[in-house]
Amino acid sequence: MKNKLSDLNDHLFLQLERLNDENLTGELLTTEIERAKAISGVAANIVGAAKVTVDAMKLIGKGDISKEAMPKLLS
Repeated sequence: MKNKLSDLNDHLFLQLERLNDENLTGELLTTEIERAKAISGVAANIVGAAKVTVDAMKLIGKGDISKEAMPKLLS
């Protein structure tokens, strides 16, 4: 399964729509808020990892490091 940052964006907006449901109250709302916090935490980690990859690509583009010097994780 290959996920993209655009998929993450879709998930975040779906979560926002669920939180905006005026019919959610009490325990259901509390559960949805906890789910939103979990999704937000995972999303922050995904975005952080993507930023590291972009920063590495910038370094390669500027010639500061070679592509071969990049860890396999970032290639």
